[in-house]
Amino acid sequence: MNEPLIIDAHEDLAWNILSFGRDYTLSAAETRQREQGSLAPVVNGDALLGWPDYQQGRVAIVFTTLFVTPERHRVSDWDQQCYASDEQAHDLYSRQLDVYDRLADTHPDMFRKIEKQSDLQAVLGLWQHDDSEQHPVGMVVLMEGAEGVREPAEVEDWYERGVRIIGPAWAGTRFCGGTREPGGLTKEGYALLDHMAGLKITLDLSHMDEKAALQALDFYPGAIIASHANALALLKESHSNRHLTDQVLQGLLDRDGTVGIVPHNNFLLPGWKDTDGRAAVTLEHVVTQIDYICQMAGNARHVGIGTDFDGGFGRSSVPDEIDTIADLRKLIPILNQKGYTQDDIAAILGNNWLAHLQNSLPEVV
Repeated sequence: MNEPLIIDAHEDLAWNILSFGRDYTLSAAETRQREQGSLAPVVNGDALLGWPDYQQGRVAIVFTTLFVTPERHRVSDWDQQCYASDEQAHDLYSRQLDVYDRLADTHPDMFRKIEKQSDLQAVLGLWQHDDSEQHPVGMVVLMEGAEGVREPAEVEDWYERGVRIIGPAWAGTRFCGGTREPGGLTKEGYALLDHMAGLKITLDLSHMDEKAALQALDFYPGAIIASHANALALLKESHSNRHLTDQVLQGLLDRDGTVGIVPHNNFLLPGWKDTDGRAAVTLEHVVTQIDYICQMAGNARHVGIGTDFDGGFGRSSVPDEIDTIADLRKLIPILNQKGYTQDDIAAILGNNWLAHLQNSLPEVV
């Protein structure tokens, strides 16, 4: 019971459920078996997630996303989670939120939504004090890209349905510049942040262009994180605005933010391709990213994990030691070897995200 808990700050479960019919009550191994010969592993890779794997890895809480893509970035005909208008985005996001509601209602012994402090404590209590081997996984809903918000005032509706974190961008949106589509905050983007601040919703800088992120750091008074993003300084061959510059990282640290490191090979070793093989990237690369944030901060209190697992890539695109999310525990001896204490390691694996939730979730809704 003293083993540290893991909190993963980014998983696209609803997108996978609606796109491929994945059943996250099953193990990743069972999903792989079921999907043999189907489209899912071809376009999205072999599954890395499943409820038994959460149990094995002591993954107690995940930030589960609402994620749809603009029509201009549709991958192929199979990709039905795409929108061509704000209205379509709203409907698709709403349908994904329905998925989490059904998952919690149908399998309350496996999954529970976390919207307020008592929900958080109920889930944690079972993991920390219940001697049984199986516990429900808490789900904190994160909206990735905000174009499902048809007008800024509509943020309140999403809040009432349980959204607690919003990232205004994936690609560029009408709110701000994003990945591959640079630009600052727009007038509507500032209005969105105003409404988010009024509800104390966490702002996620992931995917925001540097200019927009820096403007948001100056403007937004509430909690700020980067749920799934790596340090650009360690990715010398990358020129992508998807990664965090030192200026944005320092701004996050100054605002007491937390960064979730993404264990995706191409985010750890620029230019990596599937043909390079898994052995080219290891968990040492993940620890290097973690350590960079810790050295910049002067402590281990501002970094965590944001896997983005099953989010457009699978087992073949993650470090060699990872077969499922349970293998994140293999970070423990590597961090220990680098001089990180037990408290530091517990903070990195989950306690930093836990502190964020304890400081940001409402007492009542």
